[in-house]
Amino acid sequence: MNDPIGDMLTRIRNAHLRGKSTVKTPASKLRGWVLDVLANEGYIRGYEGATSDAGHPELEISLKYFDGEPVIKELKRVSKPGRRVYSASSDIPTVRQGLGISIVSTPQGVMSDAQARAANVGGEVLCTVF
Repeated sequence: MNDPIGDMLTRIRNAHLRGKSTVKTPASKLRGWVLDVLANEGYIRGYEGATSDAGHPELEISLKYFDGEPVIKELKRVSKPGRRVYSASSDIPTVRQGLGISIVSTPQGVMSDAQARAANVGGEVLCTVF
């Protein structure tokens, strides 16, 4: 797999389209950190570690709905393996005039765009969520 974050975001998008309450994805530290940001910002209920039938570690993500509609309206990968996108703290893009978030991988960890601006750190813009 070339793009594990893109794969996880696609699994979440597909599960929302099908109206699923949970979705599983292979476990990794980076995926867990991205899910931490999504949970802290209120886009998912949470996640927990699990094990697949073959014994591989997985993350089971509990999706969040409001009035039958998914809370996440748009989930877009920004920095891809073929084209990395880096941004200074002052240049981190705002999503839908501040209604959404950008998830940024910084030297101080993975955080939302608001946290990165407050800490005055830039980094790789992983994805945007609205």
